[in-house]
Amino acid sequence: MSDSHATDWVALSLAQKIGTTLFYHLVERFGSPQAVLDATPQELRRVNGLGPERIAALAEKDRLRKAAAEELSRLHKLGAQAIVFADDVYPELLRQTAQPPPVLYVYGRSELLNGYGVGIVGSRAATSYGRRISHRLGKELGSAGICVVSGVALGIDAEAHAGCLEGGGPTIGVLGCGIDVVYPGKNRRLFEQIRSRGLLVSEYPLGTRPEGFRFPARNRIIAGLCRGIIVVEASKKSGSLITVQYALEEGREVFAVPGQIDSDRSAGAHWLVQQGATLIVSAADVLEQLSGAPAGTKVAESGGGVSPEIDAEAADLLSLLEPYPQNRDELLRRSGLNLQRLQGALLTLELAGLVEILPGDEVRLVGELP
Repeated sequence: MSDSHATDWVALSLAQKIGTTLFYHLVERFGSPQAVLDATPQELRRVNGLGPERIAALAEKDRLRKAAAEELSRLHKLGAQAIVFADDVYPELLRQTAQPPPVLYVYGRSELLNGYGVGIVGSRAATSYGRRISHRLGKELGSAGICVVSGVALGIDAEAHAGCLEGGGPTIGVLGCGIDVVYPGKNRRLFEQIRSRGLLVSEYPLGTRPEGFRFPARNRIIAGLCRGIIVVEASKKSGSLITVQYALEEGREVFAVPGQIDSDRSAGAHWLVQQGATLIVSAADVLEQLSGAPAGTKVAESGGGVSPEIDAEAADLLSLLEPYPQNRDELLRRSGLNLQRLQGALLTLELAGLVEILPGDEVRLVGELP
């Protein structure tokens, strides 16, 4: 697409009070963004839904085109780009959705937009269980070459991206702000990793600050880029269920990871299973249900991968542990070990990645011997 056409797409998207639905209605009515911008006030007044404010905004076509040209220039200097709906490289799955963004601002490997994507979403205030499972699923999918799509938020999102990158896979982060804005700030390192090894995507121009209303809107892009959505941990009021709703409306598969039945943070995932979502415990479960995975795609089994040697005492202690937390005093009683030997065995198991020491002097199982 020529620069002038791209400029007109961006220019029209920058017009005040012209949302996605009205944008496409105008393009359909006049034939192109260029024709919309060049339309006379008399022609615009014949369009339903265009009041005086919107007509006045569109009348500033020179200002809009100048702003769009400046935006494209800034993107170029940053090493980013704008992909518009009419471009051949616009993601086909997203193009088929009800409200595809007219413009995508992308930073990184733009070829991932038309790759095979699976979304992982869930709570920002995730439990250690949720974070661990999200990381593992991301790693399993990434190792199989599947692109993990999420929202770069704290908690489940961040772990999904990090796991995918650790598995050597590609990942897409969909933002509710400009692609040059790091939000949340705690994810700066992850943001930079995704930018260099994956792709950052937003429908918002550079410099757009994160505001609450932008995040539900960006969730439709997460759903639109994916073949399926995995919910790891979410309450019944979680924003993740908005992503699920978009996914269902677009005919995507929905998967849910089970958690503790008395945990509010898994209540949304359990409700989804009750409503017909597929319960999964591994990435292999996901790929068995999805069609069109790249030829040769195979999820590696998650082994224990223990490097330190586990002696008999530590192995016996491991057999007493469960995925649910146990108090250290209870383990001391059940194991028959003295405090010093118990601490030594727990340290061995923790270094092997088999147990997690929790606040409140509690311990739980997070792995098993191969």
